[in-house]
Amino acid sequence: MLAGLGMMFGCASPVPMGALYTELKLPVAATGNGADKKHGVAECKSVLGLVATGDCSIETAKKNGGVSKVSAVDWEGKNILGLFGEYKLHVYGE
Repeated sequence: MLAGLGMMFGCASPVPMGALYTELKLPVAATGNGADKKHGVAECKSVLGLVATGDCSIETAKKNGGVSKVSAVDWEGKNILGLFGEYKLHVYGE
């Protein structure tokens, strides 16, 4: 049983994941424009790993922050036991 759990949770993934708790802030992209006067956020949520809702698109984050020219995009995620997840996409620019 422990070997099965190790195989299930020990695999490498593109995003670090904790089996019990995950809280991350990761970069997605940066253009080098250097203009970070405005900040927009788009949010998504997940419940029980069965239902996920929201709009975490760059376009929504831009709209929410009044950003027209993007200089950086970051991603933030929190998940507790796979029961509740909250994910945010941050957009910075002018």
